[in-house]
Amino acid sequence: MRRLFTGFDFFTGASYPFRAIRVFCGNPKLISYIIVPILLNVSIGLFLYWGLFLFGWQITQILINDLNQWSVTIMSQLPDWLDFLGYLILGVGWLLRLLLSLLLFVLTGFFLVQFGAILGAPWYGNLSEQLERLRLEKATIIEVGFVQDIWRAILFEVKKLTLGITLGLPLLIINFIPGFGTLLATVGGLTLTATLICLDFLDGPLERRRLQFRRKLKIVFESLPASAGFALVCLVLVSIPLLNLLTIPLCVASGTLFCCDRVLQNCEIGE
Repeated sequence: MRRLFTGFDFFTGASYPFRAIRVFCGNPKLISYIIVPILLNVSIGLFLYWGLFLFGWQITQILINDLNQWSVTIMSQLPDWLDFLGYLILGVGWLLRLLLSLLLFVLTGFFLVQFGAILGAPWYGNLSEQLERLRLEKATIIEVGFVQDIWRAILFEVKKLTLGITLGLPLLIINFIPGFGTLLATVGGLTLTATLICLDFLDGPLERRRLQFRRKLKIVFESLPASAGFALVCLVLVSIPLLNLLTIPLCVASGTLFCCDRVLQNCEIGE
């Protein structure tokens, strides 16, 4: 409980992507495991940024224009001594533009992680296993059949989607409350996205131990505030256009290092 209030664990968790860079520099052979995933990310990224991002940007502009028209209508009906409210509405408009743009970058990066992680799973799995052997001198793997392995992967994605919808829909409804609702929905949406991102990047070593989704989620919360720092930094790294094509493999590697240092050695993870 003491470390929760010191905040140092938050920054320790946030440092893991940068620790992963140091590991790659000290072990160049690991780079061979990320070449194919990077090429896949480039292909997926081109599609997402020319499709999803541009579409989302158009929707954002429509929302902002509607807000501007609404504010002009309201101001025309107010007495002259309330003209100062126009500046307040203008400021709110710019804040909403910033928040919606930020959310758009985050969502595009999030979808890039989802598709990239699925298509690059064999290479990311090998990378995670090699890092665990490097860190712990062994890698624990509970073997299951091919069919069960695929089924577990599908269930993991379905449960993440269920979690996202269950919490995301109320946030979407809150978003329609002018001003404060949008701010609250944006913060809640970023928190939810960061949690899902954290699950993705910690999944390698946890899935090799065939943990249930509920246990994986519990580990994320048990590792707070370090997992929060780790998730937020990863979320920023995967939200930066073009750079995220390289940082997704880095975040996968840092998730394994995080588990090796803070979960596998320090926590009882058995079912």
